[in-house]
Amino acid sequence: MPVHTKLAGEDLDFLADARADLLRFSELGLRLFDLHQPRDAGGITSDAEHPILRCRSCMWRWPCPTFRAMSESFGAGHDNSALPESG
Repeated sequence: MPVHTKLAGEDLDFLADARADLLRFSELGLRLFDLHQPRDAGGITSDAEHPILRCRSCMWRWPCPTFRAMSESFGAGHDNSALPESG
């Protein structure tokens, strides 16, 4: 739907910058999700089917606080079964 309003030059500059900022922010979120992925913590476990996982970036137990906070803020929750394994 076309916009039928006159915008000041400053408004157009703001909108152009906001678009670029949003793209950079989205890239940052994707990079953070890529960094904070589960990996096998190694070691001995009594349950070989479900090994202990740690974040490959911060080494907190999976899901790490960073991943949990990002998932919750994006409304995804943190269901480990739906996560792709990255290697």
